[in-house]
Amino acid sequence: DVQLQASGGGLVQAGGSLRLSCVVSGFTFVGYTIGWFRQAPGKQREAVACMSSSGYRSYYADSAKGRFTISRDNAKSTAYLQMNSLKPDDSAVYYCAARPIIPSTASKDYGFWGQGTLVTVSS
Repeated sequence: DVQLQASGGGLVQAGGSLRLSCVVSGFTFVGYTIGWFRQAPGKQREAVACMSSSGYRSYYADSAKGRFTISRDNAKSTAYLQMNSLKPDDSAVYYCAARPIIPSTASKDYGFWGQGTLVTVSS
């Protein structure tokens, strides 16, 4: 079975940091782009960042640039999202997702999704 297990969310004060992890099993991790998305209450799911299967290409939403860093460890079948300088607007459920090879920031392009991890940033 394909599984993406996201973890690392929690409650943090504004300005703080969190590191999300996404452990993947059930498919060959190295052949898949990993994306991080988030969805706040009453809002649509939006892309935060994605990284190509090789790790050489990454894309960030404007809201994430300069504060968030996506990375992956293909040997551990794990992707990460390091989030620094967190703001209350970053509060959302964060999801990791996977699609074969080609990076995309469109959630409709991803066929595999994790269960989400809640990030709450207090002011």
